[in-house]
Amino acid sequence: MASFVTEVLASSGKLEKEDLSGKISKMSRKVEDTKEEVCDMINKRYNDFLPSLQSSEELMLQVDAVSKEMDTLKNCIENEVQNVHVAVAEYTKLKQQLEKNTVIITMLGHLKELSGHKQTTSWVIFLLKARKSVGSLKRWKTSELPLLSALSSELTVQRENLIYHLGDEWKRLVIWKLPSTKGQVLLKNMLKPLVMYASLSVRVTEQQGEGTTLALQCLEESDEERCAPSKVYNKLLLVLKTLHSHLLGKSLVYYFPDVSIGDKKLSAILGELIWEEMSHTIIHECLVHSIPTNSSQLEKYNTVIKETEEFEKSLKEMEYLQGDSTDLLKYARDVNCHFASKKCKDVIVAARKLMTSKMHNTVKITPDSKLRLPKLPAPSSESKVKPESLKEEVTMENSKQLSAWSLRLPACRISESVQQLMELALDTLCEAVGSSTQSALQLFFTVRNIFQLFYDVVPTYHKENLLKFPHLAAIQHNNCMYLAHHLLTLGHHFRNHLPQPLSEGVATFVDMVPGFRKLGAQCFLAQLNVQRAELLERLSTAHNFCNLDDEDNYTAASKAVRQVIHQLKQLGTVWQDVLPVSIYCKAMGNLLNTAITEVTAKVMMLEDISSEDGNHLQTLCQTIIDEGPLVFIPLAEEKKNKKYQEEVPLYVKKWGTFKELVIVLQANLQEIVDRWADSKGPLALEFSSSEVKNLVRALFQNTERRAAALAKIK
Repeated sequence: MASFVTEVLASSGKLEKEDLSGKISKMSRKVEDTKEEVCDMINKRYNDFLPSLQSSEELMLQVDAVSKEMDTLKNCIENEVQNVHVAVAEYTKLKQQLEKNTVIITMLGHLKELSGHKQTTSWVIFLLKARKSVGSLKRWKTSELPLLSALSSELTVQRENLIYHLGDEWKRLVIWKLPSTKGQVLLKNMLKPLVMYASLSVRVTEQQGEGTTLALQCLEESDEERCAPSKVYNKLLLVLKTLHSHLLGKSLVYYFPDVSIGDKKLSAILGELIWEEMSHTIIHECLVHSIPTNSSQLEKYNTVIKETEEFEKSLKEMEYLQGDSTDLLKYARDVNCHFASKKCKDVIVAARKLMTSKMHNTVKITPDSKLRLPKLPAPSSESKVKPESLKEEVTMENSKQLSAWSLRLPACRISESVQQLMELALDTLCEAVGSSTQSALQLFFTVRNIFQLFYDVVPTYHKENLLKFPHLAAIQHNNCMYLAHHLLTLGHHFRNHLPQPLSEGVATFVDMVPGFRKLGAQCFLAQLNVQRAELLERLSTAHNFCNLDDEDNYTAASKAVRQVIHQLKQLGTVWQDVLPVSIYCKAMGNLLNTAITEVTAKVMMLEDISSEDGNHLQTLCQTIIDEGPLVFIPLAEEKKNKKYQEEVPLYVKKWGTFKELVIVLQANLQEIVDRWADSKGPLALEFSSSEVKNLVRALFQNTERRAAALAKIK
């Protein structure tokens, strides 16, 4: 086995050696072949290099020669071009000088001709040509010719002369029988008056050989304050057509055919001068006043729109008006917007007039009084109640119903102007029904502005009178409550008949109700404070009701009481049949309560009341008790007032206290103790124990009986 392996290894090594020797021999042959190829290549390259180098050098010499020739040619061309530029500049300068000389010669000719021409047409032609030539000279900034200034001056002089002569010629052709004035004679003395005054008309008279006469004449029988648009248009067209046919219908080319001044007619030139002011006058003196004041008249306004369209068409045909100008027609077509604006303006003006009118003219309002609401079209089917829901509402109806007098105003008096103001608001809201959305919004918020204006204007405008006259303060109170009452339901009545978004809840006045209630209450409370202050001032002259055994003091106290009763009676008469009964009784009760509270306080402060003083005090207080209820006369029928006079304790808080004071002033110690009744009697209900004790000490001398009585009052 070992010998076999040895043989294999020996034979494999021998084979590898033989294979390497063969490869080395092959590589050596390849190296030799490569050396020969490299040598041949180098020889070939070297043999070809010398001829190529020689040819390249020859080419370089040729290129240098050509470059020199090109440089020479270039220099020659540049010299020639420079000469051309110099020549062009010289030629241009010569040309300009020639043109300048030509213009100067032309101007000299114009100057000579201008000094000799007196015919208007030729004069105008030469002036136009001369002005063009002067303009050409002025374009040369380097021109400093003395002739230029001389020509310009002469041109100005000749132009003024021409204007003067044209004026003379115009006066010869068109004769105005008017005071001599400068400016827009046609516009101010004929066209504008025809628009502004309905009594003026136009008379056209043609006299053979003497021309045509346009005259204004006044129609004395005319009672119209404003002229209808159709009449205004007819009068203006008569004037303008007459001028067009006799004078202004020709173009400038007709008069000046040799001058390039455009193909514009004289009527177009006149239109450019007067149309802006003329259209403004027609709009503000005629069309504004033709806008309907009622929505039912809007459809009839289509006639005015058609007439305006025809009027502008006629003006354009005569070229007084350019094709893109439609000022009048735009205004007329926008009638809905103008109607709403005019209506709103008129409404605000009327409302303000009512607010600043006298308040004392009143009307009677009763619980049965209702607003004269208009009949509105039935709401859309979508808003109608379905039968099923109606049946459901019937079954869910509450068995307890409100009184028939619920949500009704009590009987009172309001200003006639306020009633008219509410009617004005209703009429305006009716105009909003069926109007366009924009107009309806404008009209609705104008109504809101009416009430806001009342809230702001009336208290300020009538401020002094509202404080000075209790009658007006009561009326203003009622006015505010009247408006607040109707504002609660006013929006609801119209909401479903107005366009969106008003129909979706915006149409309401409920938010204004608290403000009006507060305004009315504040006004009346301010008047009550004035009256209360006057009552206290009158009582202050009673010398605190002390020492009434003195005749002067008693007279002063008696006078003060009489004045208080008189003041209350006067107020009762002034407010009678004006204020609602409940408000009347509360107001009079409040004032009477102020008076007796003040008297009670003064008496309770007395430390010593003699028997005579007590009698006088009792007399004065009894006067108040007897006559105080008689100031409660809320109704004009005297028999019906007895009920309210018997209910004085309901309205005068201290009435019971005052009556107990009068009783104590005439009572003895035992009667006082009995009325106290161990803090359970009527006296104990009105006074405290300390107040009663002080009163007893003032009325009675210090005795054992008084001490015993005081001991029981605790």
